[in-house]
Amino acid sequence: MNHRIFLYIFTSLLICSCQENNQMQAAFEISPNRIGLLTNEIKVYQLDSIFAKDSIVRNMTRTEYINTANEIEVFEKGGRKLLILEAKHENDSSSTIQTVQVIDSRYKTGTGLSSQSTFKDIKDQYTISKINNTLSTAVIFIDDLQAYFTIDKKDLPSEFRFNTDKKIDVSQIPDTAKIKQFWIHWN
Repeated sequence: MNHRIFLYIFTSLLICSCQENNQMQAAFEISPNRIGLLTNEIKVYQLDSIFAKDSIVRNMTRTEYINTANEIEVFEKGGRKLLILEAKHENDSSSTIQTVQVIDSRYKTGTGLSSQSTFKDIKDQYTISKINNTLSTAVIFIDDLQAYFTIDKKDLPSEFRFNTDKKIDVSQIPDTAKIKQFWIHWN
């Protein structure tokens, strides 16, 4: 009898543990229309309930040169920044989220790609749609994930550092180049 009770308690604890692990994993999983508990259909007014255990900061800075009224930062209660969100329509609580900057490295795709990954991780796991050459970064687009990544031009060969007209090819980016920024863009 005691053996059955022990087996029942052990099985219950194991199931609960697995469910908690799956919930934690889902809270940080990135897929084309989802980042953790956030989906491409969530409205700005729903963010407080989705991130109830976290802190949300809505930036309302407006100057002659900078406008960040559309930026929403999500922090863990301990102060660690998780995400930066931008709504489709500024100052509209019924707007959906259009762009998400992934800050925390616990957010990962099914293949393990995170904000701490390298260019090798990107090219080995996804099809690169295009690469844009900007003033200070190479911007790598992955259409399958609705994502783009920036890599600092300091990590590229010197011929690209001061030239935005030169086309950057996949083979010209070192495998060890670290992701500078990781963005998801929903239409």
